[in-house]
Amino acid sequence: MLDFSLVNVLGACLIITSMAVVLARTGRVSAQFYALQSAVLVALFVALGAVTGSTELYLWSASAFATKVLLVPGILLFTLRKVGDSADVDLPPKLSPMKCVGLVAVEVFVCFVAVSGIDLPTAAAVKPTLAVALAHFFIGLTCIVIQRSIFKQIFGYCLMENGSHVALALLAPQAPELVEVGIATDAIFAVIILAVMVCRIARTTHTLDADDLAELKG
Repeated sequence: MLDFSLVNVLGACLIITSMAVVLARTGRVSAQFYALQSAVLVALFVALGAVTGSTELYLWSASAFATKVLLVPGILLFTLRKVGDSADVDLPPKLSPMKCVGLVAVEVFVCFVAVSGIDLPTAAAVKPTLAVALAHFFIGLTCIVIQRSIFKQIFGYCLMENGSHVALALLAPQAPELVEVGIATDAIFAVIILAVMVCRIARTTHTLDADDLAELKG
């Protein structure tokens, strides 16, 4: 008999891959780990569709594979090639890896506590994964705050978007494919705009260090 165990296991894998994205030493490796996380997201959609009987989620998984596993990482890797090696893309984060892991652990714990009080029939069996989805908003924000590299800050937005995707799939598995297409389209255009900004900043200032760009100069 199918249950939600696999869905919750895949939710745990999302947290692991999120940490890998944030802590990766290079932007290229972060993009590769993001593609891996997106593949886990696709598997989660398939598993959730099998349990709930939602054919919409199978369409979601196909769309997510095309946009998140292939297109978004491709855009980011293309941006890396355009920027080159002269703009400090691979700067280390402001926090040590241990501090990052501890901060994310606190965020996940707080989200588990918050989700435990939710009493919704659609979320009863997937509260661990729902907590993970909520935690991705905070993990994404953490990524944006602690990364010195503006390029790596893009992944914070991508993680937050993945969290919203998971939350919507858990709470509304019968939502039409058009909803998922709208979310994915917004994400792609946002990543394209951010990538263009990164290229312009790198070409103009020859650095992507957020600390160096914190002060506006006339």
